Amino acid sequence: MSRFIALLIIVIPGIIATIGIKLMRDAIFHIVYPVFFHFVIQFVIGLAFFILGLTFIGGFILHRDRKRNLTKGRFSKQKKS
Repeated sequence: MSRFIALLIIVIPGIIATIGIKLMRDAIFHIVYPVFFHFVIQFVIGLAFFILGLTFIGGFILHRDRKRNLTKGRFSKQKKS
């Protein structure tokens, strides 16, 4: 059950990032969807979707690797003294 939840946590931001890539590609080729009234706004929203999705996936993987001690000290949290 926990693996299924983890899969969903990864798949949903992946879909959002994919939608962002599609919006950016369509904006470059001047294919504007009716929701957006200008291709620049469509590109910026697509870029935001892509960055947010990619950041979430990267943070999730980093959190999982820190928990399993796979970061080899490079990304481990440092204690404040």
